[in-house]
Amino acid sequence: MEHTISIKSQAERKVTDTKSLPFGKIPTEHMFIAEYKNGEWQNAQVVPFHDLTLSPLALCLHYGQTVFEGMKAFVMEDGRLNIFRMDKHYDRFTKSLQRMCMPLVPQRLFKDAIHQLVKLDSDWVPREADGSLYIRPFMIATEDRIGVKVSDEYLFMVVCSPAFQYYTKPLKVKVETTYVRAADGGTGNAKCGGNYGGAFYPTQLAREAGYDQVLWTDSVHNEFIEESGTMNAMFFIDNVLVTPQLSGTILDGVTRDSLLTIANAKGITVEERQISYNELIDAFEAGKRVEAFGAGTAAVVAPIEIIAIGHKEYKCYIEPDAMMYQLQKELLNIRKGIIADTNKWNYII
Repeated sequence: MEHTISIKSQAERKVTDTKSLPFGKIPTEHMFIAEYKNGEWQNAQVVPFHDLTLSPLALCLHYGQTVFEGMKAFVMEDGRLNIFRMDKHYDRFTKSLQRMCMPLVPQRLFKDAIHQLVKLDSDWVPREADGSLYIRPFMIATEDRIGVKVSDEYLFMVVCSPAFQYYTKPLKVKVETTYVRAADGGTGNAKCGGNYGGAFYPTQLAREAGYDQVLWTDSVHNEFIEESGTMNAMFFIDNVLVTPQLSGTILDGVTRDSLLTIANAKGITVEERQISYNELIDAFEAGKRVEAFGAGTAAVVAPIEIIAIGHKEYKCYIEPDAMMYQLQKELLNIRKGIIADTNKWNYII
């Protein structure tokens, strides 16, 4: 069915300096909200940003039916606005909803909601080269009932906030071999809230030990690299770009997919396969040039300077000529319209 989105706008706050705003702390002027009741989506609206009123019995507060996406809009070189890879984000959002027994959002509603919201709050999209508007679509279960069940009522919402460099310096990471992020058959490849809440404690322990993030390993052997914090993990060794293959425990990252596509087009050898931390040790101890980085929507490319494996630290290659920076620059140039978008990734408003 068709969904008409009503727009209730208010006078925009004058935005003069988005760069000084902390990431994710200051929302734009408006938000999108729609309700799922009686088996259908209704009351789709773009409205002034406001707090929610929820029953203390709302199922999302008790049983974890929460799913979200993270995507970005950019000001292109010609001044137009570009929402990057909206279709890919919608597909992943849909898969996450299916895994969490939540109703699907029609693609037209998803895209129109984001289009109208970003268009209305376009002054909040940073004009700086390293700036973007972070877009957070999410859904929560709102039926007010204590009892372990799939909710019959939901809110689908979209909020936005200006974003710049997520990590301001290269990272020090610790290979995590005690705690795991996800196990086969679990929800590791869904963007649901519990995946992130469960990662806080081992990440906190790593930070207390002097590291910025962890490199997660598999739940069976505690040996094979899976993700880096909230990002996909990638390595460039012996002129080969290596990243763990997608599985039920690894998120299908949009930035990951974009970088692999760019690398393939550049003729770089790409391998999606298991990579053991022992393979990293061998490469470091053989004196090889090892690039390691995280790839994600918020961070884009996050260089890793130090990898701690056991009680030993290894130094990665982070000089300006590193391949990861070349891939990052090409991705940015596509988003900004500086080079051709041959993959049809850009959604132009």
